[in-house]
Amino acid sequence: MSDINVSYFKSIIEQDRSPIVICNLQHEIIYMNPAAVKRYEKRGGKNLIGQNLLDCHNEESKEKVKQVVDWFAASSENNLVYTFYNETENKDVYMSALREEGKLIGYYEKHEFRNRETMKFYDMTWCV
Repeated sequence: MSDINVSYFKSIIEQDRSPIVICNLQHEIIYMNPAAVKRYEKRGGKNLIGQNLLDCHNEESKEKVKQVVDWFAASSENNLVYTFYNETENKDVYMSALREEGKLIGYYEKHEFRNRETMKFYDMTWCV
């Protein structure tokens, strides 16, 4: 796996239409894909990179984030937590552990929309 160019992974994340925010173990936002930058534009967008994620949350949410990260750290088997359902946008939000050779190095937040795709199968005219 180490032979695979990191650019492939970065391209996958950057093409994702759902917001992805990556944090290190100090809760510092180290990456936001373009969908996340757009999603959090009113809160600073790209300027949030380098900021502490906990500063964007209320006290209850801060505690939950810390609890999840502690749970990730407790076992390499602990890697995914369903954190929220947004009824207005019909989406689920998850926190996922990021590991390097089994060691916890950070986490990310991923939004997954439940809405059925409206694009037609193999329709390539939408991007013209």
